[in-house]
Amino acid sequence: MSALLRRWRLWPQSLSGRLALILVAGMLAAQMLTGTIWYDMRYGNAMEMPARLAAARLADAVLILDDADAAQRPELARRLSRGEFVLALRPAPAAHEMAPPQPALSRGNEAVADLFGAVLQKHAGAREWRMLQVDLDDQQGSHEDAWLTLLVDEFPHGRFRALVALKDGGWLQAEIREGQAGMSTAPQSAAFDYFLRIYALRIFAVVLIAWMAVRLAMKPLQVMANAAEKLGRNIHSPPLATDGPTEVRTAAQAFNAMQRRIIDNIAERTRFLASVSHDLRSPITRMKLRTELLADEERKEKFRKDLDEMDAMISATLNVVQDIDVQEHRQLIDLDSLLESLRSDQAEVGREVTVSGHAAPLHGYPRSLRRCLQNVVENAVRYGQRARVRLDDGAERVTITVDDDGPGIAEDMLERVLEPFYRLERSRNAATGGFGLGLSIAATVAQAHRGEIALANRAGGGLRASIVIPR
Repeated sequence: MSALLRRWRLWPQSLSGRLALILVAGMLAAQMLTGTIWYDMRYGNAMEMPARLAAARLADAVLILDDADAAQRPELARRLSRGEFVLALRPAPAAHEMAPPQPALSRGNEAVADLFGAVLQKHAGAREWRMLQVDLDDQQGSHEDAWLTLLVDEFPHGRFRALVALKDGGWLQAEIREGQAGMSTAPQSAAFDYFLRIYALRIFAVVLIAWMAVRLAMKPLQVMANAAEKLGRNIHSPPLATDGPTEVRTAAQAFNAMQRRIIDNIAERTRFLASVSHDLRSPITRMKLRTELLADEERKEKFRKDLDEMDAMISATLNVVQDIDVQEHRQLIDLDSLLESLRSDQAEVGREVTVSGHAAPLHGYPRSLRRCLQNVVENAVRYGQRARVRLDDGAERVTITVDDDGPGIAEDMLERVLEPFYRLERSRNAATGGFGLGLSIAATVAQAHRGEIALANRAGGGLRASIVIPR
């Protein structure tokens, strides 16, 4: 069912929208049930005048037939019958006719029958009688649906079939169709009142109240969602306020405790790596000293290179731990100046980098974003000899594209090279390929800015790295 609703876009995507829709649907269901009360009242009002007139006419006929001789009654009953007022003498009804009719009268018709009987006995005296049928007709007698008749017919009619006992034991059967005696039931006003005041205004009020109530109830959840998003960008974001309803306070306290545990775990990891680094550097230093005592220069040089690589790997591991933990305050960053600064730095060491395009200042973490762009540019220069940086500004996002003329990357490796310590086979040498941390750090920084970095092979050769950062 929910899949069908989503397919037809009827099911809201937000929790507040779903709750509001459930409340409104529940109100409409309840209103449809309580609408029967309005129907009963409207039905009773429409049938009151026909029931009173029919009962009064029948009472007059009964009194006339009571005073007539038994032999004259059939002819008198025929002469009293007129069009929609038909009388017929008959013998005493059988027991099954005096039993409740099948189907039994509805609750609204029972009330009409009680009114009919009260008027009849008021004018004709107390006597035995039985209502066999009560119907609501339109003016043309076409037996339209009662709901439709009540809403559109200005002069609805009542149709009655009743048995009445005469004073000498005979019985009279009457079939009567009676109208409103020229008094309009104002169906247009009733329909307007029903649909506007009972439905439209209530729906509007319930929707408004439900929207306000759900919005108020969902506000703490939205605050928590925003806090979780901030936590993803900066683990040191301010903790949640522990106020509001009990459930919200409990969730906020659990969220803050989780944040503290994450911060403690990261700090513990950093301390652990720093301790391991310190402990490893001592034996590495001793090994370097012993290496210098070797007489074989070729072996000495090999030992030096291996020990230098181990030392550099330890330093790189500590750097990546520090770089992915964004602890800066967000501020406006001049991307034009930042990229120009990177171009100048690369030019000083003889690397060719060109920058094109302009962008308005962007909110972000300056030091981390510089490291991100520097890693991508250096990666392009290392493997493609030169880098071309293009800056595209937009109302919703900024895109920084870095192209190189290198050999590119196999399609199945484009995502893996963004993983920490993953290096392509041809860059196993740390002197040329690094330790596989540059692009990983760049991807982490982009995610901290709610953005992403994507790699793709260019049609003309080389690699394209696109960094997209929303404003």
